[in-house]
Amino acid sequence: MDGYQAFLLVSFGGPERAEDVMPFLRQVTAGRGVPEDRIAAVAEHYYAAGGASPINSQCRAILSELQSELADLTLRLYWGNRNWAPMLEDTVAQMRDDGIERALAFVTSAYGGYSSCRQYLEDIAAARARVGARAPAVEKLRLFYNHPGWVEPWASSLARAFAACPGVGPGGPRELSDPATAGHEVEVVFTAHSIPTAMAETSPYVEHVTETARLVAAAAGARPWRLAWQSRSGRPGARWLEPDVCDVIEASASRAVVVVPIGFVCDNMEIVHDLDVEAAEAAKKKGAHFVRAATVSSTPGFIHMVGELVRERVNPGTLRRVLGPDGPWADACPEGHCPSAPRPGGAPG
Repeated sequence: MDGYQAFLLVSFGGPERAEDVMPFLRQVTAGRGVPEDRIAAVAEHYYAAGGASPINSQCRAILSELQSELADLTLRLYWGNRNWAPMLEDTVAQMRDDGIERALAFVTSAYGGYSSCRQYLEDIAAARARVGARAPAVEKLRLFYNHPGWVEPWASSLARAFAACPGVGPGGPRELSDPATAGHEVEVVFTAHSIPTAMAETSPYVEHVTETARLVAAAAGARPWRLAWQSRSGRPGARWLEPDVCDVIEASASRAVVVVPIGFVCDNMEIVHDLDVEAAEAAKKKGAHFVRAATVSSTPGFIHMVGELVRERVNPGTLRRVLGPDGPWADACPEGHCPSAPRPGGAPG
């Protein structure tokens, strides 16, 4: 086996028509003891948006842009999802049939943590095991929470969001550099998916998200800013990361709120509903202008970053770019890092 023959995009997946919504949600919640009425309630979010999540279309856009970005490497491009078509196992089987022996995988998650990193490694291993002995070796590319190709596109997205706020001129967020007055004008809230505190205590997730927020705010010249969490799920009595983004908006004294969903590579239903509907409604109730910064997966800087991560592995010794005090994340995560929190009854998640 000599070198890499393929690039594999790995993502969460989402339904693309109304009849797939309930099967998709049952796939996502399988074995988690989620009540049927809760699944039905979440399904309504999808139906209200036409029955489709935008995540698959954004993954197609990423792959389309990567055709030219990676053209010089002669890698075959593939795509497999955790929870919906194209399923990861089916893609790995196709790679085997195409004669692929070794591939690099880019996962649409920037941060360490169980759901955001370790579970994808488990998904890849499980897919390979089901495909069998001829399944290609698949190596995950490193985490990129502090890569310039992640931070700088978000800073540009934040600047565009500021330009849409009443009273903020072409100088954008840099006009808010006085902490004594900025909070009364525009509230900057970075968000990421909440997780159980038990998971947060055994992973670098919070530290990684916080560092991205700090780097983006610094690059955009935005002060002050806050980090909040969104899309909490699970048992009502369980402890999850707080504060919730809607609580932050409701408590804000600002005339405008800019929400920056740095926890996500692509738009998905947790952005479409939890931010564009629920967070926007929280701002409307208190008379504040609401702007949600766009995700960055289709930006040239992000696409080029994916290419850089691939070239680091194809050409050992290539400079590994980062911002801030943290170095580049290792290629291979430590065995057993970021364990899942126990489910009810003590079973591992």
